[in-house]
Amino acid sequence: MNRAHGVICASGWWARTVERELLPWGLEGVELGDDVLEIGPGFGATTRALAARVPALSVLELEPRYCERLRSELGERVKVVQGDASEMPFGDGRFSAVLAFTMLHHLPSRELQDRLLAEASRVLRPGGVFAGTDSLATGLVFRVLHLGDTLLPVAPEELCERLLAAGLTDARVRRGGRSFRFQASKPPRQAPARAAWEPVPTRRPSRAGS
Repeated sequence: MNRAHGVICASGWWARTVERELLPWGLEGVELGDDVLEIGPGFGATTRALAARVPALSVLELEPRYCERLRSELGERVKVVQGDASEMPFGDGRFSAVLAFTMLHHLPSRELQDRLLAEASRVLRPGGVFAGTDSLATGLVFRVLHLGDTLLPVAPEELCERLLAAGLTDARVRRGGRSFRFQASKPPRQAPARAAWEPVPTRRPSRAGS
C-alpha cells in the first residue's frame, strides 16, 4: 500500500464511509451468525465497525505491522491472526460467515484470488455465508492511489461463476456506484448451484471503494 492509499485508509473520512455506507450496503440481507472471519482488514476500519455487530470476530491479515496495530487498538475484542488468505490457518467448517471488503483486487493473480474463494468456502460452516465488496477499479484517482501497489481488479460479471467453482451456491453479485457487492452460501447439503449476476445498481454508495 503506497503512502497516499495508506493515509486514506487510516483516515476518519474512510472510517465514516465504512460505518455509514460500505457495511450497511455490503451486508444488506446477510445473516452473519455467531463466529465471523474478516479477511484482509488492513488498517481496520471495517474491523472496528464489525466488532460492535457480532458476538465473535477473527481477522486474518497478511502484513505483520497491520496485525500489531489491530491488536494494539482492539485488544481482546478481536482475535487477530497473521497469515495468508490463500492458505488459511483454520479448520474446516469453523465460521458462520467470512467477509472480505475492498481487498480482492490486492491479490496479485487470478489463481490466488480463486484460492482465497476456495479457502473461504472450506472454512465456512454448512449454511454459512461469504460476503463482501470490492471496487470496480475505474477512474484515474483510484489507479493513482494504487501506484506501486498490487492491483488486479475482479470482473463482477465473472464472479458468480468463480464463487460457484469454489464450492459455494446462491451466488449473487450487484453493482452500486463505483463498487460491487457479493454474497454466496456454503451448501447445507448437496444442492444445485445457483447464481445471479445483476448489473443494474440498487443503492449507489457515494465513495465506497478503496
